[in-house]
Amino acid sequence: MNREPFRGFPTRSSLTPVPDLFFSRLLAEIDSLPELKVVLHVFWRLYRKQGALKFITCEELTSDKTLVEGLDGTEVLRGALDSAVSHGILLHVVLGGEGGDRDAYFINSEANRAAVAKIQSGELSADVMPQPQSHTREEPANVFALYEQNIGLLTPMIAEELKEAEKLYPAPWIEEAFREAVSLNKRNWRYIARILERWSLEGKGSGESGRDPKKERGPSRYLRGRYGHLVRH
Repeated sequence: MNREPFRGFPTRSSLTPVPDLFFSRLLAEIDSLPELKVVLHVFWRLYRKQGALKFITCEELTSDKTLVEGLDGTEVLRGALDSAVSHGILLHVVLGGEGGDRDAYFINSEANRAAVAKIQSGELSADVMPQPQSHTREEPANVFALYEQNIGLLTPMIAEELKEAEKLYPAPWIEEAFREAVSLNKRNWRYIARILERWSLEGKGSGESGRDPKKERGPSRYLRGRYGHLVRH
């Protein structure tokens, strides 16, 4: 399969911290590409979670289509998780609850080892632990994944514009606008924003112009927004 060469990292890119020991010791011990992919993905996902106690479930990972496709299936993903646990990179614990058992994974740190010990002893109940954040393609938050997959790493300024776009447009519109821009080899947010503005002004499909049909519609709404300068041009 022919792939377009990576366009390079933007000058201002968001970063994901990874412990130095991962590079100085563990990297040489990992001889499985799926395990390496999964471990780096877990670092990335957990860094973006809220709360003091951060974990990710197997269900969250298997629902990530990009990750699963990159690993050629969920069985490879599960095997990579088992390998990361055996290497001591991740901690695994089964969380019980009303929704059934969940396989949860933590980064192997001192704080997380203490938390897992409390879970296993019953001192810390899974019922009071934070629920994992969903990361499926249907979630509006996927706009950030769409951007990184099709354009490049996020900058703080672009992230703010994406958040505002989520408030103005339905998630399917945003995803379709990305697809249209990519098909035309117009891989930049300004072009995608213009597509969304045009659909809002001229109508698209059912003619709905945003998430809330009760909100003000028409050009004046967008001329007053962040993207007003784009509409005027």
